Amino acid sequence: KAMALCLGQVFSKDKTFRPRKRFEPGTQRFELYKKAQASLKSGIDLRKVVQLPEGENINDWIAVHVVDFFNRINLIYGTVSEFCTERSCPVMSGGLRYEYRWQDGNVYKKPTKLPALKYMTLLMDWIETLINNEEIFPTRVGVPFPRNFQQVCKKILSRLFRVFVHVYIHHFDRICSMGAEAHVNTCYKHYYYFITEFSLIDQSELEPLVSFFC
Repeated sequence: KAMALCLGQVFSKDKTFRPRKRFEPGTQRFELYKKAQASLKSGIDLRKVVQLPEGENINDWIAVHVVDFFNRINLIYGTVSEFCTERSCPVMSGGLRYEYRWQDGNVYKKPTKLPALKYMTLLMDWIETLINNEEIFPTRVGVPFPRNFQQVCKKILSRLFRVFVHVYIHHFDRICSMGAEAHVNTCYKHYYYFITEFSLIDQSELEPLVSFFC
């Protein structure tokens, strides 16, 4: 079953790392979101769930999923964040082979080594700012998406992948102790099938978790 229970029923809702970004009822995006959630909860093959519904705009479909993955991954990381300290995770990494440095062109002009929790805080702030920006994620009917919309989404999704990497490699024991590994795995598979369906991430980015699922 794909998500027999929603993540919110497994994880502690008060542990959400960031407030949930909600879709406004009555909007086309809200209707698309409901359609996507209904398919997900019905147990349909995840490969089919991610496919663009006939007649729908691909950018609307991508926007809905980017926001939904942001919400879900926030919930997952928020649950383990109290165990992700400067002492336990002094560097944002995925094991010994992969290290992620933060660069935003503003405060951090060069790739900078940071504790995982600090990196996550900056990452979620950055994504939240983007998805709340009407010029990038327009919510009004008839307002077009910017030309670089999919490029922005690729960057968001590639950085969200790093959260999966860190959680799986450094905090999976905590996920297992909660009995939530099946839900995290489903969330990851949903994410994976979506990004591969629309070629939204460079395959080389996915290498840190290849051996984890072998």
